[in-house]
Amino acid sequence: MKRKTIYYRDELNDEFSGVSRNTKVIDDKYKYLPKCWLWKACRFVVYRLVMTPFAHIYMKLKFGHKVIGKKSIKESRGKGIYVYGNHTLMAGDAFIPNIVCMPRDVYMLVHPDNISLPILGECVKMCGALPLPSTAGATRGFMSAIDTVISKGKVVQVYPEAHIWPYYTKIRPFKSVAFKYPVKSGAPVYAITNTYHKKKIGKTPKVITYVDGPFFADMTLPLKERQETLRDKVYEIMCSRAKTSTYEAIEYVKEENND
Repeated sequence: MKRKTIYYRDELNDEFSGVSRNTKVIDDKYKYLPKCWLWKACRFVVYRLVMTPFAHIYMKLKFGHKVIGKKSIKESRGKGIYVYGNHTLMAGDAFIPNIVCMPRDVYMLVHPDNISLPILGECVKMCGALPLPSTAGATRGFMSAIDTVISKGKVVQVYPEAHIWPYYTKIRPFKSVAFKYPVKSGAPVYAITNTYHKKKIGKTPKVITYVDGPFFADMTLPLKERQETLRDKVYEIMCSRAKTSTYEAIEYVKEENND
């Protein structure tokens, strides 16, 4: 891959996905987990028969994808878990959690942009997308959906960096508020860190995903401290894993803000 340079100013808010569309408003009428049998049947086809095998093939052919530490997920068998990862791939960030957590269903917290396109947006929803609520009324349905997913022993995937920086080899700072979900229930937390390496053949980098955990919130601490300490555990291990990257496909340079 020909190396290019991206200039940024704000590690927390700059976005480089290149996606722009009319964002759908997620209000209290939005159904996060439809109960219709026909919708569920379609979801099975889209999620299990189409997306899951495609994810494995796509990641292996394009990135020579390899997972290290996948067996640690089995320690939480039968329990709902939260997985946190670095946000550095477009389709890959949707596919990798499903590869890592197979055969569990993975539900992913996403920006409403991801489900805003007609037809395709519904397919994305069937693949487990849980869009962030746009209104206070929708928040109840959103939190109820997360609780349901966890209670059924499934997976909630969170990208605390929030914005995509393609092939970025470091971990951007992220806030402890992203950990408000597991600290209330004490559910197990895992970190998946994608690292980048030079391939012998092909233009795109090789992706190696490290899986670490489980981590648990210290339930003896006040809620805010629980979030911060859990965030620190996950952030530190992700930073450590990110240092194993050996290839920088895109150079990110901080631009001074002279405004």
